Amino acid sequence: MTKKTRKIFSSDFKAKVALEAIQGVKTLNEIGQEFGVHPVQVGTWKKELQDQASSLFDSKRGPKPVEPAADPERLYSEFGRLKVELDWLKKKSGLSL
Repeated sequence: MTKKTRKIFSSDFKAKVALEAIQGVKTLNEIGQEFGVHPVQVGTWKKELQDQASSLFDSKRGPKPVEPAADPERLYSEFGRLKVELDWLKKKSGLSL
């Protein structure tokens, strides 16, 4: 009696098989025989790819820029820094208002 081990397929291989199944040129049985995978597994990968295809385009390019008004803590610290700088400039220039 020989012990069978499970086959582990890479994500690239799964995507290749699923795309082949989505094209619809061959039946799931033909694709399964060609790639050495059970037709039910081919159908599962096809369904998985179709379900997750919409999420591929959900994310935008790069992280969203932080709006200045979105972080009040940063605004208050900037306000304080500018006030101290203005007071220092007034003191150095001899102006008094």
